[in-house]
Amino acid sequence: MKIEILVDADQVAHRAAEFIAAEARMAAEARGRFSLALSGGHTPWQMLRVLADLQVPWSAVHLFQVDERVAPAGDSDRNLTHIRDSLLSKVAPAPSHLHPMPVEEGDLSAATARYAAELATVAGAPAVLDLVHLGLGPDGHTASLVPGDSVLDVVSDDVALTGVYQGRRRMTLTFPILDRARRVMWVVTGSEKAEMLARLRNADRSIPAGRVRQHQALILADRAAAGSLGTN
Repeated sequence: MKIEILVDADQVAHRAAEFIAAEARMAAEARGRFSLALSGGHTPWQMLRVLADLQVPWSAVHLFQVDERVAPAGDSDRNLTHIRDSLLSKVAPAPSHLHPMPVEEGDLSAATARYAAELATVAGAPAVLDLVHLGLGPDGHTASLVPGDSVLDVVSDDVALTGVYQGRRRMTLTFPILDRARRVMWVVTGSEKAEMLARLRNADRSIPAGRVRQHQALILADRAAAGSLGTN
């Protein structure tokens, strides 16, 4: 795992956008396709606004979600709402290359299985995503893999439903597909993340984030989140 510490959230957002763009160009050249899974968060919305202005082979990009709240279309709680506002209002990947999590459907179990099948159709069976963007919660969660939820024990499915967390159920990618990703990019900002970032760096498996495979992982953190980690 590599850690880059930047001055503030703005610099983290810019560096993260540049990293995504570079990975997209390399994947498009090497394989003709770039599969990206996005998480939510305030700094990531800034990251996506920057990304919209960079050189990205959008015709080759398949955009997935890492997780999503079960909420109506357009709800401010939905990550997709912010992805549309921050990125998709400015760039236009092919409609067939946009893969939002189907959290509005009545049968969420069936919808979850269909999303896993969609991942496999694009990224192989088992699905191997080119880049997964992850965040880190003050409680050590990542994606919607939260402490104490039974979703932490899922080993045979790439997509699963959580219990209620902060008022909403979630659909989330699970550890197996996260661990198969070619690259993982963590975006971590804010002093409230400092303790958990140190535990993530140490692969502390008592927190969900610490259970994600660290090979080919990059952490982009601001000084507030880095705390006493030092610099690379």
